[in-house]
Amino acid sequence: MAVECLAEGDVAPEERFDYFWRQQGEWVEEPNRRRGGKSGVQRVIGTNGRLLYSKRQTGHIYRSWLHPFGRPTVLRERDALKGLRLLDVGVPELVFCGARRDPGHPWKALLVTASLEGFDEIENWYAAGGREQYGEEVHERLLQELAGTLVRMHKGRWQHGCLYAKHIFVRVSGEADSATVEVALLDFEKCRQRLTARQAATHDMQQLRRHSSWSGRDWQKLSYFYETAFGSAIKGLT
Repeated sequence: MAVECLAEGDVAPEERFDYFWRQQGEWVEEPNRRRGGKSGVQRVIGTNGRLLYSKRQTGHIYRSWLHPFGRPTVLRERDALKGLRLLDVGVPELVFCGARRDPGHPWKALLVTASLEGFDEIENWYAAGGREQYGEEVHERLLQELAGTLVRMHKGRWQHGCLYAKHIFVRVSGEADSATVEVALLDFEKCRQRLTARQAATHDMQQLRRHSSWSGRDWQKLSYFYETAFGSAIKGLT
């Protein structure tokens, strides 16, 4: 089985999996053993010189009622990336996704995405003095943009499933009085659609509250922006 999305233009479709599997680079997430196999992420350079991230997996699967015998987790992540892009949620560009299983061997799977150029992990942005540089008005706009991004995801019934601050990336550019604020999300390995938007929202927002370092005042602002955009209160946010 092979699943193809976008790929380097000069590589024939039937050769894309092998091409990307051969690419090697620096490990940014060392392979770890879980879900019956291994999964890790490398930083590689594409043929046009742009920075790519290649998630490489062997035997790394999830099971569901639709896939009781197991399915590579990168395929679930691919589905989320495509679905969220349709909802105008900032996510990495999908370059290639493929999975292969030879008889008698475990799944081999790849997810290749483009680097989020100019974006930084939100905690790193804070640590580098971004909030002080741009001021409180821009910071409130950042919280509002984040809230809107999360609401669009949840209104589409997508639950991130592992929503920590380290999965939130921001890009703030320009002068303080006319700054452009953008938000993107990463790591959709556990992402899935729930039956209702409220189920997705409750799970993710309560999880984000537990795994973020915002002050009580900042969290109140984020919660206000979120619930205003969502259209109703979410249990456990305040």
